[in-house]
Amino acid sequence: MKDLIIIGAGPAGLTAGIYAKRYNLDFLVIGQTPGGTAIEAWQIENYPGFKSIAGLDLMQKFQEQLGQKIIQENIEKITKDFLVYTDKNQCQGKTLILAMGSKNRKLGLENEEKFLGRGISYCVTCDGPLFKDKIVAVVGGGNAALTGALELADIAKKVYLIHRRDEFRADPIWQEKIKQNKKIEIIFNTRVVQVKGDKILEKIILDSSRELEVSGLFIEIGTTPSSGLAQDLAITLENDFIVVDKNQATNIPGVFAAGDITNNPLKQIISACGQGAVASFSAFQYVYAKHKN
Repeated sequence: MKDLIIIGAGPAGLTAGIYAKRYNLDFLVIGQTPGGTAIEAWQIENYPGFKSIAGLDLMQKFQEQLGQKIIQENIEKITKDFLVYTDKNQCQGKTLILAMGSKNRKLGLENEEKFLGRGISYCVTCDGPLFKDKIVAVVGGGNAALTGALELADIAKKVYLIHRRDEFRADPIWQEKIKQNKKIEIIFNTRVVQVKGDKILEKIILDSSRELEVSGLFIEIGTTPSSGLAQDLAITLENDFIVVDKNQATNIPGVFAAGDITNNPLKQIISACGQGAVASFSAFQYVYAKHKN
């Protein structure tokens, strides 16, 4: 039996692992995507110590510091005695840290799944290079959408930036850069209502009836917490986010949570790291108070 099982390998989970190692805990980190959604960030300019760094590069540094193999397996269920079943193995912990992060929110359009990987993407950093010198569109109004559009502008021939409101909610610095980029056309107060094509995406239809011929559509409209496993443990949720206290503890003794999956208001890499560190410290205290006396 492990002292601690960390579920999720994004900034919160990796930081929790780094601290668990310092506390000399016997632990595992299980996560399908090392680095989590942070690896999709084109440039990060608000992480202390780096004026600007790609999300993938920053997460690789986290993994190097962890210095321990991440188990890249899909978790199928967790029992109330902290037995974790993956698609390949099973393991048990004295404590758990849930750091599953979030998943991309979808537009919910007919054929959205059909064109996934065939023109539709939720990750500019992952798929942007496939659209060199082509016409693409980005949907969204937050930091991810605007930085994604800027990244694509360095690759594609033209970028449509489509937002359902009349103003962006992204940081002012990104808004200014968008306005200055001549390859980006901003379309406010508009929604994408249809995606069309034969085997690949060929055009999108807007609610204004305007048709845009595009090769790629990047959907950057936020995320939802990946809290399904928490429901199996009867953990208290609030709007699908795990409720935690100042120690990152849930309502279940021995279960802690950190990062975007929690009800903490700031969804940033830096805040996820802080929560991961606190969660690991709390797990350490729990293990030694309950099991090492």
